[in-house]
Amino acid sequence: MKLEVKVNSIEETEQLAGKLAALVNSGTVMLLDGNLGAGKTTFTQFMGKALGVKRLMSSPTFNIIKSYNGKFVIHHMDCYRLENSDEDLGFDEYFNDQDISIVEWPEFIEDFLPEEYLSVTIENKFDDTRLFTLESNGDKYDSIMEALENAISSD
Repeated sequence: MKLEVKVNSIEETEQLAGKLAALVNSGTVMLLDGNLGAGKTTFTQFMGKALGVKRLMSSPTFNIIKSYNGKFVIHHMDCYRLENSDEDLGFDEYFNDQDISIVEWPEFIEDFLPEEYLSVTIENKFDDTRLFTLESNGDKYDSIMEALENAISSD
């Protein structure tokens, strides 16, 4: 299932992240795609806030993986520095049934990604306007997408 959502402000981005955060559950894997500056880390921060993370989720560009506690343990991965690398950093330990994993630049670790995930592509249109394209890959994510579509259409 595929869903496109246009947001016109940072506040609308936060609302979208909040709606999605209300629907995810343990074991969720989200892959974020978009150009530099598209808003991947900002969206992740809003997801974390909605899931009860108290501290600021910063981009783990140099650490590659940072973990945060909230309603779930959330693993935030920024794989940008892994371009042209086949280094295995034990990703399979993070993609488990208990935690949530949010991956920026997933194309650089595609050999390590699980088969099922939620894909979120963020396209920067202008100013704070973004086009979010969310696509489910697996039954679990189909139900999340259906619920998200209902939540958005009920506004």
